[in-house]
Amino acid sequence: MTFRFDISARDGSARSGTIHTPRGDIRTPAFMPVGTAATVKAMMPESVRETGADILLGNTYHLMLRPTAERIAALGGLHRFMNWDRPILTDSGGFQVMSLASLRKLTEEGVRFASHIDGSRHMLSPERSMEIQRLLGSDIVMSFDECTPFPADEKVARASMELSMRWAARSRDAFGDRPGYALFGIQQGSVYRDQRAESAEKLRAIGFDGYAIGGLAVGEGQDLMFDVLDYAPGQLPDDKPRYLMGVGKPDDIVGAVQRGVDMFDCVLPSRSGRTGQGWTARGPVNLRNARHRDDPRPLEEGCPCPACRNYSRAYLHHVIKADEIIGSMLLTWHNLAYYQRLMQGLRDAIFAGTLDRFAASFHAMRAEGDIDPI
Repeated sequence: MTFRFDISARDGSARSGTIHTPRGDIRTPAFMPVGTAATVKAMMPESVRETGADILLGNTYHLMLRPTAERIAALGGLHRFMNWDRPILTDSGGFQVMSLASLRKLTEEGVRFASHIDGSRHMLSPERSMEIQRLLGSDIVMSFDECTPFPADEKVARASMELSMRWAARSRDAFGDRPGYALFGIQQGSVYRDQRAESAEKLRAIGFDGYAIGGLAVGEGQDLMFDVLDYAPGQLPDDKPRYLMGVGKPDDIVGAVQRGVDMFDCVLPSRSGRTGQGWTARGPVNLRNARHRDDPRPLEEGCPCPACRNYSRAYLHHVIKADEIIGSMLLTWHNLAYYQRLMQGLRDAIFAGTLDRFAASFHAMRAEGDIDPI
């Protein structure tokens, strides 16, 4: 079976469809929970699937360092290693090299760096990134790119974008012909429309199975991100999936879907779950606050997740304040379930042609804020 993307419905710039892979279908718009080190923290893989997730994201940088891609390959690949039999997308490792590694040296060849774990020295290039992701057995592989810093003036942004495009071509060559597996190119160009257009043109010429919008959600703020998304998705091929990397908050996702984005990933729902924050239709709720300690009501009325179905706000407040592991487990499950319900709502609205109405209701509900204290 080959990798294929079918668009089933449109509403304005938004699209809903299905990415077909040998390991299962991915309904779009899709949110990918982040399993950085072969685990979505505080969750069992079958529980992640139960929230509605069709695909997970793994991290090339972390897995190449520990336990190593070679060890994972010898143990049957990432899917078997982490007990997830559905699609996995792996990033290229470039962002983590720039943000986590020390003693980095960037050259045309790639990036030499010291591990943040033990200081060991490594080289990550387009060819090595493709090799690692092949060893992992990723269904969707990301090309190796340089993550352009923000802010960046036009000269710096252009040099970074052009380097990423040369690396994209090398990634394509190194990926080779792998039926059933997909390689995504990454558009760069910071906040400069002409550079984004040039990047998209170069990526089209190379030819990819999908296209990511990189270099956003790096501190530019939502208004500027949406300004870029007003044109960037339309610069990419219409018949291929469009993936906005590292996004994001629920209102970021709704706005990006309205602008034509199909795929998202973010650590926010799982990270928030470990810090006592629950995401709901009324916005984020801090369960550490004392207002919840005597509240017998669920975190979110009508939510079918175990945290809401079986436990009170008072209990969640208690286990979070006591640093009990179950607090992270329950809130992470709830947050991932909320994100997947949001994606299902967006898909349904696109099919019904009511996306703008859905978005208006979404924003109105969040503006009301959390339910009143008892």
